[in-house]
Amino acid sequence: MSATAGPALIDAVAADVDRLRTAEPDVRQDLPDSVHKMRVATRRLRSVLKSYRRVLRRRAVGEITDELRWLAGLLGVARDAEVRAERFAALLVAPDAGAEDTTPAAAKQRVPVGENPTRPENFGQRLVAEECAIYTAAHREVVDAFDGDRYTALIGTLHGLITDPPLKDSRAGEPAEPVFTKVLRRDLSELRHLVHSEHGLSGDERIERLHDIRKAAKRLRYSAEAASAVLGKPAENLGKQAKHLQGVLGDHRDAVEALTTIRTHAADPADSGYQRLCDAEEAAAAKALEEYPDAVEFVHHHPLT
Repeated sequence: MSATAGPALIDAVAADVDRLRTAEPDVRQDLPDSVHKMRVATRRLRSVLKSYRRVLRRRAVGEITDELRWLAGLLGVARDAEVRAERFAALLVAPDAGAEDTTPAAAKQRVPVGENPTRPENFGQRLVAEECAIYTAAHREVVDAFDGDRYTALIGTLHGLITDPPLKDSRAGEPAEPVFTKVLRRDLSELRHLVHSEHGLSGDERIERLHDIRKAAKRLRYSAEAASAVLGKPAENLGKQAKHLQGVLGDHRDAVEALTTIRTHAADPADSGYQRLCDAEEAAAAKALEEYPDAVEFVHHHPLT
């Protein structure tokens, strides 16, 4: 374990950069879950740099996080479409779905880039085909970006982040344990504030606040995981609790966004399968909210704040 904050942070960042670089060849080959893994690695790295920004020079961190936001945005278009396609395809597995093969992979093969998706009678099948078409086009855009100057420059910058880190001298030489503890305390405090502000909200306002809570839980998770080598089990356990909360609210958000997509694509709500898909996503959102109180309990009583 590194004794000072600067080297300890760079150790954690190096692992995240390695995750990002390792995912790239898999994304090029369009291997299962590859876009998701690279998107997570990109988001994790950006989040850690922001949480521990006081150890690094502000301008350098800002430039890197801006470029990571760009990359995460490209990956996000593909990943979000992939998630929706998988959700809708899974809902079509029921015996009355009327489709021989509704998997996203099969749908992608049926919808070449640049052509309109097929228009089968089943509403759910159309949704799968349309989302897979979005995924295919977005994936191609990601791969094109890999071969562009902007991505090449980003990879060079990330390499320099490890080999010649822009550490802030006034903080980098401080003992790692109190510096990392302070970061976790701040991220947990921000999450707690959002959780408390959610009480009394309803409807769309509550949905958006829960989305903010999910993002804050994700930020805490990543900062805690980055601190595990320094702080040990307490940070590791905090990261697991934050990850669980993020997952519960992520399930809720996925259901909400899928429901929005279903309603947006329904030219005629009487289409075959429309109501069944709506009912399934409403049930998924409700189930996630049932799990929320237990998942968020640690925020109220954690000793770190």
